[in-house]
Amino acid sequence: MAQPAAVRKAAGASALPDVKRLTRDQHSISRKQISPNALKVLYRLKDAGYDAYLVGGCIRDLLLGQQPKDFDVVTSAHPEQVKQVFRNCRLIGRRFRLAHIMFGREIIEVATFRGHHSGADDEEEIAAKNKTASLSDKGQILRDNVYGTIEEDAERRDFTINALYYSVHDFAVYDFANGLEAINQRKIELIGDPETRFREDPVRILRAIRFATKLNMQIAPATAAPIPQLAVMLKEVPAPRLFDELVKMFLAGKAFDNFMLMRELRVLRQLLPLLDKALNQEPEGKAFLLATKALQSTDARIAANKPVTPAFIFAALLWYPVEIRSQTLMVDSGLNELDALNIAMTDILAEVQRTIAIPKRFSLTMRDIWILQHRLEKRGGRRAFKLLEQPKFRGGFDFLQLRAEAEAGDLTELALWWERFQFANDADKLILIQQLDKAGNDKKPTRRRNYKRKRPVDK
Repeated sequence: MAQPAAVRKAAGASALPDVKRLTRDQHSISRKQISPNALKVLYRLKDAGYDAYLVGGCIRDLLLGQQPKDFDVVTSAHPEQVKQVFRNCRLIGRRFRLAHIMFGREIIEVATFRGHHSGADDEEEIAAKNKTASLSDKGQILRDNVYGTIEEDAERRDFTINALYYSVHDFAVYDFANGLEAINQRKIELIGDPETRFREDPVRILRAIRFATKLNMQIAPATAAPIPQLAVMLKEVPAPRLFDELVKMFLAGKAFDNFMLMRELRVLRQLLPLLDKALNQEPEGKAFLLATKALQSTDARIAANKPVTPAFIFAALLWYPVEIRSQTLMVDSGLNELDALNIAMTDILAEVQRTIAIPKRFSLTMRDIWILQHRLEKRGGRRAFKLLEQPKFRGGFDFLQLRAEAEAGDLTELALWWERFQFANDADKLILIQQLDKAGNDKKPTRRRNYKRKRPVDK
């Protein structure tokens, strides 16, 4: 069967190796593994006269024997043309215009073949491209609505394992960048010069880390080499986008592995410098133990299909910076413990928000969890009963348990007391409270003194 038109047109001079075409009997992908809605999109675009392919991660995952979470489509049709073909379509994005085809809760994302920002044949074409593309003075792509051929699109892909295309025209897989070889070698490798590609979009640093842990692969040495020096460019990425990328890293079941690799490649110091400073002061100290135990717990919950929230993760990562700032305020300004904690929480969150835009619904939960660490120490009278009624009590208690694992000492006793209290009956609850002193702390057992009885004196 002949190659699709877009692939035939792509032949010629290219920075990529010769495209490899795997026929239906040379690869393991079956249409039964593909979302029926994605197939509908491919066939309808084909029938409308456009080239259309499944692309990227879904092809990579299918070749690795994994079931993709979503299916992305790339086409020769421009976004407005896609919208004309599909009534259930909405256009999104400013940096790069995309079409979302809605099938109930499933969304099939459709992108137009991306082109290069320069290299046009004449001045008019250059002017037209410059209207829809914008780069910063450091080479970062700010706007990217430049359309081209499938080969240009493959060159613009970030990693070799993502430059894979599947066509319903001939049911073949097209490999433009030796992606199949990279899959076999279990290697994450950028297409083109790594420094240039990272400068174009610094988020590729986080994607390289996430793909390496997700797919159990290694980042190729040439790709990994510039990361420690270029990681500072992540600060120039919009803060909401960085939050979204970090959520992907922390809620994909590989949070601990991602954290350790970010630390190794000196990426963490750019995203969470306050935590990185605490880790450098005590590399295996309580800040490290709390962070890693929280991330391992998150991975375990995801593996068990239990709910998780970014608020708990960020609360764990930032607790010791908050505690350090609070203690400093108490010493320097003479503030009481609660006032110092409130000011420290506000200060730390404000600093973090400049780099990572944590949504308010999560930052408020973080504050609740932190405040509960102070309140859980105050158990006397009716306070313990009132704390049980707090909506965020369970999160605060789970956080206390992690702190106890990281610090041990008095926190272990405090966590054990609350574990007993919340599951005790009313009578036993009262007994547990009666065992506290006036300050709400566990009464220390008093030592019994043995008095020797004096013998009566003989008269």
